[in-house]
Amino acid sequence: MARTFGDLAFTPLVKKLQEQNGSRAQYERMAARGPEQSELRPDEIGFLEQRDSFYWATINSEGWPYIQHRGGPKGFLQVIDGRTLAFADYAGNKQYITTGNLLTNDRVAMILVDYPHQARLKILGHARAFEGEAAREWLDRMKPRDDAGDPARVERVFVIAIEAYDWNCQQHITPRYTQQEVESALGPVMARVEKLEKENAALKKLLALVHT
Repeated sequence: MARTFGDLAFTPLVKKLQEQNGSRAQYERMAARGPEQSELRPDEIGFLEQRDSFYWATINSEGWPYIQHRGGPKGFLQVIDGRTLAFADYAGNKQYITTGNLLTNDRVAMILVDYPHQARLKILGHARAFEGEAAREWLDRMKPRDDAGDPARVERVFVIAIEAYDWNCQQHITPRYTQQEVESALGPVMARVEKLEKENAALKKLLALVHT
């Protein structure tokens, strides 16, 4: 755990609850061993580049949290540098809840999960939406997407300045697999089945000729 994450997440009341429940000393040791800064390292960058979805939370002007799921091809959430993430926002249902929330409070919390490997990364940061020419300027800085499509469809670019991150406990993460991951894993098996079916059909044809 980076010390910065503990500084932001462990408020005085949270620390008091940790003390009451016997976990405060453990988290103090974890923070002391962790890196002082929240600069993304190769492990975090590699993890982020393989994600095809994440959840993030914003807070509206009335204090209500709002959680949203975002998805796309692997790498749609792009690592700009060790402290900056960005992704293109395409036309959707036009509710603009997240975008509106960021106008009054730019704080965001993100969680990204690798279900097959039971790993999850939490990120705290400040987010800003760039539109118009500013969005195109950010797109020029971002790596090309696999399904880039028509740039005109991009409504805005969200840019997240990372304040802190932490790897979460993998306990209770149920392994799940995407259709692509299942097809990739079953590919050799299906190829073997297809080969056996062809061999079986050829043997049946041969036996039919022998018995005529």
